[in-house]
Amino acid sequence: MWHEQPITPSPTLKRAIFPGTFDPFTTGHHSIVRRALTFMDEIIIGIGINENKKTYFTTEKRIEMAQELYKDEKRVTVKAYNCLTVDFARQQQAGFIIRGIRTVKDFEYEETIADINRKLAGVETILLFTEPELTCVSSTIVRELLSYGKDVSRFIPEGMHL
Repeated sequence: MWHEQPITPSPTLKRAIFPGTFDPFTTGHHSIVRRALTFMDEIIIGIGINENKKTYFTTEKRIEMAQELYKDEKRVTVKAYNCLTVDFARQQQAGFIIRGIRTVKDFEYEETIADINRKLAGVETILLFTEPELTCVSSTIVRELLSYGKDVSRFIPEGMHL
């Protein structure tokens, strides 16, 4: 049988994880969190640790940056994880995964992962389309600009210190 034990989210608390590498956290990520807070009670920003990915910022720095950004938002917490995202969702008793979509390519990838996560654990994925003015913003682009010493302040949330 496909299904592991499904998550049974609290009928009164809507908790979601927002997973990613967040290397660094961008204005696009911030927009997704802000918008998701309009229909979620709690969001856990899950900073994925993937030993195969070479990151610009350490895990500790990525956690610190996101925590600082949301220090006044009690409904947002930041945690690192190094397991399958769906397992992290289960550990956090989150019934939802929030993902941002910038392109059709993103949609196709996310649709497949969402189907698997639902079959494995009953966790639903909510896809939010990026605001049009933010579709060009990605952590990859920001890292590249940083590596060449460029100003990235337009692409990271206001008040975030790299």
